[in-house]
Amino acid sequence: MSYLLQGFLIGVLFGVPGGAIGALTVQRTFYYGRRAGLLTGLGSSCADSFYACVGIFGITLISDFIARHETVIHIAGGSLILFIGVRLLLRKQEAEPEIKNAAESAGMCLSSFLIGMTNPATIFIFLLAFSYFGFSAGATAAQRLMMVCGVFFGTYVWWGVIALVVPMVRKKAVKFKISYMNRVFGTLLCLLGVIVFVKCIAEYI
Repeated sequence: MSYLLQGFLIGVLFGVPGGAIGALTVQRTFYYGRRAGLLTGLGSSCADSFYACVGIFGITLISDFIARHETVIHIAGGSLILFIGVRLLLRKQEAEPEIKNAAESAGMCLSSFLIGMTNPATIFIFLLAFSYFGFSAGATAAQRLMMVCGVFFGTYVWWGVIALVVPMVRKKAVKFKISYMNRVFGTLLCLLGVIVFVKCIAEYI
């Protein structure tokens, strides 16, 4: 099996959307459309690929830094999730929104990337996946890079599915106002952000 295909399978198997990024992608796709969902998913896939790269290339400098500052990283992620959730709760716009410029597009991608980067456990998930698939320690740099690219495409498949399915659901859910959906997802993101803080506090008790 080629390294690209192995990486793709790992991405599909271990990149199932969930948590804050999953909720955020669904909300943005519902609110802005497919492009927003794909942009948000792109940031998440880039974060996953970064951690896959750290794991497969054995970049101990980065992994050691993450291990030492894991709590701070989690707190930063929780703060960002909570901030986005509060913004959704305060949003009152009802009109059909659009992504108006490149800055908004970049912001969607960057926010999901940062949230993905604040989940250091991802690196250990990929290490486990590489071991399960029998990754060879003697693989060349090109082969390792091909596997990372496979991980990216594998995880991005899920975001493509969301971007495809959510607009279909929205057409049938005409009775739901956009403001109601913003409240639902805003509340969910706030809860997820609070959970991150609770977990961090629990570690010191």
